[in-house]
Amino acid sequence: MRTITITGNKPAELNIQGENDPRIAYIKKALTRKILTLLDEGLEWVIVAGQMGIELWTCEVVIELKKSYELKLGVFPPFLEYSSRWPESYQEQFEQISLEADIYKPLYNKKYEGPYQFINKDQWMIHKTDGTVILVDEEYPGSVQYFLERAKKAHMESDYPIIWITPMDLEDIVREEMDHQDFY
Repeated sequence: MRTITITGNKPAELNIQGENDPRIAYIKKALTRKILTLLDEGLEWVIVAGQMGIELWTCEVVIELKKSYELKLGVFPPFLEYSSRWPESYQEQFEQISLEADIYKPLYNKKYEGPYQFINKDQWMIHKTDGTVILVDEEYPGSVQYFLERAKKAHMESDYPIIWITPMDLEDIVREEMDHQDFY
């Protein structure tokens, strides 16, 4: 896979209330591991819409990895002023990421008009990528359920790869970190 999209839950869906929540570090570690594995297999691009949560944290991980690896980041929000209703800290994070991305281009050159923009964004992401990495608890998918449904349909129709990061994967990382801390 040369180009992937990475998505998942928003912070509130993960019960993460602030940028200093220690769980974010574990999520970023899981994302880093998955991206590094894919880099070894030929990954060149990560593209996202830039939604709060998993996608913004993915962008931060990719920006950090770009310092050592040949990797590019594309941010394609579904419409103009995508982050305008977000909390200020997330708006600032989105703005910074949009400046550091290799490509930043809203899919619609107009403000929000309706849900069709999100539907088309999901379809565009699937069409433009070779697969997806998704960090989600399938029992409680939250807003990412719509993308997940479309990705599963693409998987059934054309074997579109879905790579999972599950709550169990995150628990394993937490355990490893705790074991590592106990060792020292």
